[in-house]
Amino acid sequence: MIRPTCFLLALSAIVSQTSAREPSAVEQPLARKGRPNIVFIMTDDQAPWAVGVAGAPNVKTPTLDKLFKSGAYLRNSFTPTPVCSPSRASLMTSRYGSELGITDWINPGREPELGLDPATVTFPELLQEAGYATGLVGKWHLGLPDQFHPTKTGFDYFMGFRGGGNKPKDPTLEKDGKEQKFEGFTPDILTDHALGFLERQTSEKPFFLAVHFRAPHAAWLPVAEEDWDPFKDLDPEIPNPEYPKLDTDRVKRVTREYLASVASVDRNVGRLMEKLGQPGLVENTVVIFTSDHGYNMGHNGIWHKANGHWILTDPPAGTANVPRGQRPNMYDNSLRLPTAIAWPAVIPAGVEITDTVSMLDWYPTLLELAGVPLPKEQTIRGRSLVALLRHRAGPAGAEPFEWDNEFYGEYSTHHQSETHMRAWRTPQWKLIRDFKNEGRDELYDLVNDPAETNNLIASDDAAARRAIAELHGKIVKRMQEVGDPILEDPEVRARLEL
Repeated sequence: MIRPTCFLLALSAIVSQTSAREPSAVEQPLARKGRPNIVFIMTDDQAPWAVGVAGAPNVKTPTLDKLFKSGAYLRNSFTPTPVCSPSRASLMTSRYGSELGITDWINPGREPELGLDPATVTFPELLQEAGYATGLVGKWHLGLPDQFHPTKTGFDYFMGFRGGGNKPKDPTLEKDGKEQKFEGFTPDILTDHALGFLERQTSEKPFFLAVHFRAPHAAWLPVAEEDWDPFKDLDPEIPNPEYPKLDTDRVKRVTREYLASVASVDRNVGRLMEKLGQPGLVENTVVIFTSDHGYNMGHNGIWHKANGHWILTDPPAGTANVPRGQRPNMYDNSLRLPTAIAWPAVIPAGVEITDTVSMLDWYPTLLELAGVPLPKEQTIRGRSLVALLRHRAGPAGAEPFEWDNEFYGEYSTHHQSETHMRAWRTPQWKLIRDFKNEGRDELYDLVNDPAETNNLIASDDAAARRAIAELHGKIVKRMQEVGDPILEDPEVRARLEL
């Protein structure tokens, strides 16, 4: 167990490195102190509200709260597809899942040969070619066959699991190319091996380490006793207890279990931060924390992510493509990610950024951090965040900085349900079209209804009608730009008015 004093000292080292930097550090070139080490921590199914700094009740994440406050908290961070595999594919390639043939979570039983095309150039490959030592510890979920193995996609070292699921305790994991049974809690085991990777690094070359926790993906229990104790007797506050037919008892039970799993992540991030706070690492290491997508826990009457499930005592009737009990969605709680970046050389403590950023943006961002040029013949959908981070971390009164805060999301479900959801989000409006199912379109006024409780798709309000027309046009244009394969479907083309 990490000692609180040790963690505070480690985090204080990060903050002190930031506060003691030269006043003009935000203008210094990235290579000023050499290429930075990069640690990219990604959890699985962690909601945007599931960090204490977000303000939700009952969440206990002291380590993450300190990390989020030590650098920049990106409050409007989104994934283009809010489910495991396509989100991870977007991270690795800066492409939409529809461009990669990965539009839903990869189901090994139904799709044993599906994976991320090895011909696609990933950012770890480019870091590796530029001299970085690269490692991935944890979840992959971008193909089981050897041709899709992480070591063939830019990672020198892999320890974890190639598929999507695993057990929270005593998991079977791959190490040194062989699957073997490990004893203990999965977050602890993965952290042990992430720490081992860090201990093997030398000052001769920079490193990139991706730590992809399985938690807080269900099943949430068992967890270590210290993670369960704060929640086992908790009567948690839930987001909308008056939702019609909400199964309140079940919501409270799964909330307790989920928050305990989040606490297990928090404790293990503390172990990583203690190591990264040591001399020789703290001075030149960028730490990024995010999740692959968000999560709902009784919000809007559902639990799970974008392939959501009703958590009601009497769910609505099903349809031909959406069975009873299912609620495919593009709610913000599914799309939005808890995201922070600690970059001591540039970002002071306590920066909050409300600009819209995306999982697509990490590819160009990490390459710019490392001083690696973008591949000339590779399509890159995201934008580097470096200039945005520098500007928002700069002195008050700096020159205005233009940033496009609109966002496009897509999700074609084909396991629990069948949908073709496409969404366009602005700071004011969100339009969701389901091109496979009539009657499932949605429009939300995010300013006046941030919880997305009032669907305005049938509203006669003039502003709503204008928003529908404008955002529909943007959805169609983006689908055409990315070559969305559903455009070949005559029924979809008819609904798109093409």
